[in-house]
Amino acid sequence: MPTVEGLTNAKKNKKDEFYTQLVDIEKEMKFFKSNFEGKIVYCNCDDPYESNFFKFFALNFNRLKLKKLISVSYTGSPVAGEEFGLFENQGKEYKITGKRAYKVTLTELKDVTGDGREDLEDVKEIIKHRIRYLKGDGDFRSEESIALLKEADIVVTNPPFSLFREYIAQLVEYDKKFIIIGNVNAITYKEIFTLIKNNKLWLGASIHSGDREFRVPDSYPLTASGSRIDANGNKYIRVKGVRWYTNVDYEERHEDLDLYKEYNSEEYPKYDNYDAINVNKTAEIPCDYDRVMGVPITFLDKYNPEQFEIIGFGQGDMFIEIGGVGVSEEFVNDYYLQGNTGQISVGWKHLVYYINDKAKIPYGRILIRKKS
Repeated sequence: MPTVEGLTNAKKNKKDEFYTQLVDIEKEMKFFKSNFEGKIVYCNCDDPYESNFFKFFALNFNRLKLKKLISVSYTGSPVAGEEFGLFENQGKEYKITGKRAYKVTLTELKDVTGDGREDLEDVKEIIKHRIRYLKGDGDFRSEESIALLKEADIVVTNPPFSLFREYIAQLVEYDKKFIIIGNVNAITYKEIFTLIKNNKLWLGASIHSGDREFRVPDSYPLTASGSRIDANGNKYIRVKGVRWYTNVDYEERHEDLDLYKEYNSEEYPKYDNYDAINVNKTAEIPCDYDRVMGVPITFLDKYNPEQFEIIGFGQGDMFIEIGGVGVSEEFVNDYYLQGNTGQISVGWKHLVYYINDKAKIPYGRILIRKKS
């Protein structure tokens, strides 16, 4: 099963193409149905041959009352024309080879085949004369893609995970609404966390734990235990820690987290270098503690901005928007004497604490405080 190391290797090898399953898209989009009416949806990392995002919005064009759907491929994107069938037998002008970037637009969905249904066959017929090659490579940072971004109201896609910071930064720069999928580790990026802290970005509604399966190109090496090949020869991998990221509001994120445990000093040790207590599980946040607490990053799955205030974040070599006195020499000595390994740098590098007289460094912690 792909890990952080595996994703890093994929980044180095430019293995950025993970095709999101239709079922995962359907489960998330149901929370945002009312947000699409009269809007232009832009899928800017989505070859229509491969993308279930394009397929979902094309088939639900009328139900969602869309104004327009735009999908852009990237130069060299693997094409599975026989599988999706959009561009079969359309002549030389519309023959897609996978070597040139192109865009597809959809402005209506109606029964053009006369079979009494509005389905994928109608999509094929409607868009076959709306395929347009791009001058550039279809990269989301290109002038052509940015022009389409400016036209759009909502961006929905699975962006290249190796460019997640840059991708989010572009959406923020152009003040666009978005619903995109990524890895939970992106929370630890300073740029992403700052947006979360300022309530300009939050996690989606449908994924709170576990892993998700993605289809990958035929050239992708299947070395992880969670990989498989289906009966049609399609390759799949399972990725841990998948999350939706969005700035489109939804009702469920304003529900209070039910708290039942009471504070006690033995179960909730204080940090040795910051005035806050450590909480190992979101479900164990004490109901009667009103000061600062350090909670796991998965707390954001349950985060209600009306119930809690985010103070900062601490992990590895980053500590955001809080101060501190650093790691004491005594703590460092105790930590290594107990057989622990790993570098501990001076200054705000880690939250640290003692439990049962043993020096501990927790995983990344979000610092929060209950609102009155």
